[in-house]
Amino acid sequence: MIELKNLTVGYGEKPVLRDVNLTFPRGQVTVLLGPNGCGKSTLLKSIPGLSQRLGGTILVDGTELDRFSPQELARRVAYLPQTRHVPDMTVEQLVLHGRFPYLTYPRRYRKEDHRIVREVLAQLGLTEVAQTPLPRLSGGIRQKAFLAMALAQDTDTVLLDEPNAFLDIAHQLQLMELCADLARRGKAVVVVLHDLNLAMTWADRLALISEGTVIAQGDPDTIFESGNLEQAYGVTVLRTRTSDGWQYHCRLNGKEN
Repeated sequence: MIELKNLTVGYGEKPVLRDVNLTFPRGQVTVLLGPNGCGKSTLLKSIPGLSQRLGGTILVDGTELDRFSPQELARRVAYLPQTRHVPDMTVEQLVLHGRFPYLTYPRRYRKEDHRIVREVLAQLGLTEVAQTPLPRLSGGIRQKAFLAMALAQDTDTVLLDEPNAFLDIAHQLQLMELCADLARRGKAVVVVLHDLNLAMTWADRLALISEGTVIAQGDPDTIFESGNLEQAYGVTVLRTRTSDGWQYHCRLNGKEN
């Protein structure tokens, strides 16, 4: 479990987020929502120690973040950034990188590492492209390969920054189903999303960020009924009951989107 206590993060001496208090429990999908530039990605990067902490505390399974070595932390927290370099290697080679935290000197992959990689490739439907170089693949398939690398770390916490980028609608739904499945297996899944409907449909909990702070947190019904979505985005958020549950849409200048 990840706990953020009075956390302030930023760049240099300039805070981006102030006094954040959040808990990301195992067994739940938590979605970070908010307008562009509000600090969602900065907050997510602070958990593996990749953005500057200006104050407050980050606890990983009850232990302060600074007490972990990079290798120890990578065994507990997997982080998939929003943008990344595309290396000239095969899908399988990339996914094997997710096993680095478990290797000891000399760094040779074990049977267990290869088994886990095969299972993850099969889970994400990547087995047939396992030997294909990443530059030859579409953006959507490359995105799934990077996701597979994060899953191969086999951590209790998975952090995903806009993982549905480059994915078509069907693959976005498959991704959210995967997040829900990871949570059912007892993992803490934290996802940055821009798609309000996906977020409200699939999240167990939401943290709504605006103007440098978390203005609301709770389950989707609580967030919707609070009116804070309108405050954060400057739109009217509506929902319609369907046979599959609530569907959310927004109205701007008298038009629905």
